[in-house]
Amino acid sequence: MDRIAIQGGAQLFGEIPISGAKNSAIKLMAASILTDQPLRLTNMPRLADTKFLGQLLRQFGITVTESDGPDGQQTLFDAKAITSTFAPYELVRQMRASFNVLGPLLARTGHARVSLPGGCTIGARPVDLHIDALSRLGASIELDEGYVSATAPKGLRGAEIVFPFVSVGATEHALLAAVLANGTTVLRNAAREPEIGDLARCLIAMGARIQGLDTDVLTIDGVTSLNGTDWSVIPDRIEMGSYAVAAAMAGGEVRLTHARADLIQALTDKMIQAGVEITPTDDGVIVRRDPARRLKAVDVTTEIYPGFATDLQAQFMALMTTAEGTSVIHETIFENRFMHAPELARLGADIAVHAGEARVNGVEVLHGAPVMATDLRASVSLVIAGLVAQGETTVGRVYHLDRGFERLEEKLGACGAQIRRIHGEDDSDGH
Repeated sequence: MDRIAIQGGAQLFGEIPISGAKNSAIKLMAASILTDQPLRLTNMPRLADTKFLGQLLRQFGITVTESDGPDGQQTLFDAKAITSTFAPYELVRQMRASFNVLGPLLARTGHARVSLPGGCTIGARPVDLHIDALSRLGASIELDEGYVSATAPKGLRGAEIVFPFVSVGATEHALLAAVLANGTTVLRNAAREPEIGDLARCLIAMGARIQGLDTDVLTIDGVTSLNGTDWSVIPDRIEMGSYAVAAAMAGGEVRLTHARADLIQALTDKMIQAGVEITPTDDGVIVRRDPARRLKAVDVTTEIYPGFATDLQAQFMALMTTAEGTSVIHETIFENRFMHAPELARLGADIAVHAGEARVNGVEVLHGAPVMATDLRASVSLVIAGLVAQGETTVGRVYHLDRGFERLEEKLGACGAQIRRIHGEDDSDGH
């Protein structure tokens, strides 16, 4: 397995272009199942997760063609004929979001058999809400031997679905299924993440009838069919936030482009409180910090959007490891999302974790060491900490990182980071 090595101490100066959002792209890819006409997605990230889902779509008989077009990286999906509605474990297990093909397959063909998902081990994330939503839409569902078998031979039908708690995945899944259902569907307590808005707007461009965009109540009037369209994936706010934190950690000045400052407002507000200079631009932000001036500790609590994103919690914790004072970080979304704390401690961080709270006592210096990525966002937090750690930090199991960050070494290296990938070395013990 590959590792990433970082020699700490280099400031960052330059420009980092932000890729299309992984969490939007994979749901837009699933939307291609809903139409027999071509769907062209531009600003497409090239990631392990999009590769996995592309393989799964090909399993259904969908043609997936990647290319570089006038609008940058693009992928054309042609689902003229669905030849299979079976999603095997060996493909679905690689990424949780691939489970969301169930609803579109059911809406388009009336039947599907999909493996229960895999993905990051960051706490219990059952698919009960997904299955309940599809059941309310009229699907007959059976669970056997790790698979979900669903049928709706007369098509799905509109329903009112009230989510007991906010779930991004369940909201997206219900939305994908409801656009072809007979009648009207109302989703209450729906998630409001920008990626859901991106999916909804793309579906509208395909002919769907959706109201209540960017609110917690979505109303979908089902249509009999959808057409194809061209759609540009929104910028990845998690990648943008991660590089903003990296620039603040290392010091210097970095311009983040092809991005939207409004998507990470909760993060940048906290960074400004800590002493980072953030300047919005027409297509992103400029992040500046004088490394001679120590940052101040700031408390954060993860919340549903537009609050502080759980997917940026690990990165912000890395930033706080060398801040002056004590930062208290409350994780309210996923119960196991402090697995990066022991790895940061290997670099010299002073972190005490109790249940859903982490207390980070800032230290003056971190020291390079071998560390192990435990999930996607934790992996980049270790890279961020390695940017300032004295000596060399090596991050193992970076296949986690490759799921969500495109050309990370290239982007950071172009700004002066001393970072390289070590190919093929065995780090099975993690350290």
